[in-house]
Amino acid sequence: MTKIISANLNGIRSAAKKGFFEWMTKESADFVCVQELKAQAPDMTPDFLNPTGYHGNFHYAEKKGYSGAGIYSKTKPDAVYIGFGSPEFDAEGRYVRCDFGNLSIISVYCPSGSSSPERQEAKFRFMELFLPHLIALQAEGRELVICGDWNIAHKEIDLKNWKSNQKNSGFLPEERAWMTRIFEELGWVDVYRKLYPDTTGDAYTWWSNRGQAWANNVGWRIDYHVATAGIAAKASSTSIYKEQRFSDHAPLIIEYKATL
Repeated sequence: MTKIISANLNGIRSAAKKGFFEWMTKESADFVCVQELKAQAPDMTPDFLNPTGYHGNFHYAEKKGYSGAGIYSKTKPDAVYIGFGSPEFDAEGRYVRCDFGNLSIISVYCPSGSSSPERQEAKFRFMELFLPHLIALQAEGRELVICGDWNIAHKEIDLKNWKSNQKNSGFLPEERAWMTRIFEELGWVDVYRKLYPDTTGDAYTWWSNRGQAWANNVGWRIDYHVATAGIAAKASSTSIYKEQRFSDHAPLIIEYKATL
């Protein structure tokens, strides 16, 4: 079995103080993909860089306290790729890829457009650039699992208040159509939905800090494992860890019947 976790930390230092690394060690996943580090290389302690039993690889944003992505792996990668070839978004620290044999694990932190119209335009630019990258990845003929915060709820069952959010970033028609194209035209697999096609409230991975969103489970499913068909077919179980809160997101855990 291969266990893979995706977790938006909303600040690695904050998550560490809340017990993330102790939990991660107990979970003993083969790969842990993290996003929104909000840290740069000088901020990373030895425990952040290489927790006991893990190799860490990271993509830091040029802007302090912003974005960032990483992958922790029990085995050392054969190859590591930082960024996906976009000067604009590689400067924001959004992408790490690690290769292990014929399997590639990618941690991605897609932009949010909720803070301003300018950031929504940036999000659209990212989407336009990332789609051909996904096609290029498929052309390599490898098995891939892309874990991360995609900042899009794909369908109505993926958020609590879908009717009132149809004009809001994260549930715009253009964003949802983009996700549909990835799954239906390009053939990538939404692994959680493969295992649980109809789950609603238990599927959420993010809750706003406003109001009583967490207490009332007014959530969104915006964290995904997006995988090629071969490895996706081996997914056997999934869970969303909510017993402890490390950030405004909850870790998404999926196990695959695959051995490295």
